[in-house]
Amino acid sequence: MRRVRFYEYGGPEVLRVEEAEAPEPGPGEVLVRTEAIGVSLPSVRRVRGEGGGVALPGVLGGEVAGRVEALGPDVTDFRVGDRITALSFTGSYAELAVVPAFLASRIPDGADAVQAVALVRGGHVALAALATARPAASESVLVTGAASGVGHLAVQLARIQGVRRVVAAVGSPAKAGFLRALGADEVVTYDSAVWGDPVDVVLDGVGGSLLPRAVAALAPGGRMVFFASGGGTVPAFDLLSGAKTVTGLTMAWFSTAHRELYDRHGDELWELASSGRLRPAVHAEIPLAEAARAHEIIEARANLGKVVLRP
Repeated sequence: MRRVRFYEYGGPEVLRVEEAEAPEPGPGEVLVRTEAIGVSLPSVRRVRGEGGGVALPGVLGGEVAGRVEALGPDVTDFRVGDRITALSFTGSYAELAVVPAFLASRIPDGADAVQAVALVRGGHVALAALATARPAASESVLVTGAASGVGHLAVQLARIQGVRRVVAAVGSPAKAGFLRALGADEVVTYDSAVWGDPVDVVLDGVGGSLLPRAVAALAPGGRMVFFASGGGTVPAFDLLSGAKTVTGLTMAWFSTAHRELYDRHGDELWELASSGRLRPAVHAEIPLAEAARAHEIIEARANLGKVVLRP
């Protein structure tokens, strides 16, 4: 099979396509023949060695969609031939990927693999962040990285849930039309002196140097849900003086601690997409052999929605 690895940290140019033996699924795991593979900012950061990096030679995880090729011991919920989408921790940029069965779900009849990759993982993160923040209808929500694979779904889902005001924060004003069409009331850019009027909730998927700005955007008593891979430092005095709170979120924890809610979220995402109320956007479909080009798009912050690799 073909896979993508990197043998040194750096930009997209360090990604290498190589031949490898097919992996074997272990206990509780499923082997998937991939049809679509999601590309995300965390993967780009790992290639650059940020956040501690990964051991070299490096492999990248992320969402995949395709057909079940083989089952590991103790897997009873799926059969060979099932079409699923799931999260791979040990090598998603490949023609065959091993995924944990507990993070896999079936793709409904009539839905394609690219749609599944654009919808399910990002939608789960967005719904989990909203469930954690619990915004009321009278409140306002600001989403950073609003044009990303997660962010553009979070903007729509906040609107669907009926919050009073949805603010999209992005790096470029060129993305404003895209986000307003998805339901954003306001679009602000990161370099703006002020991100509009203070908000009750921030969903932050960027972190890093933007984290203090995101905290500053909260109104007194406001709350942030932080799910970014970029790290950052929260100014503790700003939390104290504004009675603000920050809650970290990882899907590995959420999917285990709130399993019933996680499963309901999966059903909700497909129902909303099939009805046309939720529109997952695919910025580009790129061959697996050109993974470097996909990373270039993400690094340039040029994407409007999800970037997908096709094996």
